[in-house]
Amino acid sequence: MPDPSAVRRLAVAAVLLLGVSACGGPTHKDDAFIDAGVTGLLDIELTECFSDPEYSEFAGEDVVLYVPCPDGADNQSYLFVHAPDAPWDREAVAELGWDECGKGFEQQWTSQDASGLDYYPILPTAETWADGDRAIMCAVYDPDGPLEDSVLPLADGVSQ
Repeated sequence: MPDPSAVRRLAVAAVLLLGVSACGGPTHKDDAFIDAGVTGLLDIELTECFSDPEYSEFAGEDVVLYVPCPDGADNQSYLFVHAPDAPWDREAVAELGWDECGKGFEQQWTSQDASGLDYYPILPTAETWADGDRAIMCAVYDPDGPLEDSVLPLADGVSQ
């Protein structure tokens, strides 16, 4: 039989861990965080910044809004990947998205540790795929909070 004081310490540690994770800390976004079915997402173009999905009373559903990068946004698009025509296979599309978005991220920012940024793919849905949508949007974000401006690195020889 386990030591009751050890069980109590484990229970307290678990409660504290849950409390810390519920109080904030770094955000992690994955390929299920948002998809092409969210209203407003298909209006976001390459390099544009946008909000996380939020419920809109007016629309009666989650929406994503364009946000000028200098105004502080939750995400920025940095690459679009075109999936090949094939029957809908969410797992295969997600794998393609992670692979290609990861390559694009490493080309622009080298690493998550060096940049402090993270990325995730935004996938078509079965419905948008049936309508011909093959675009996977790659989005970059700061796990610690909103972006303060565009985070895209400037190309050599380009000034602001």
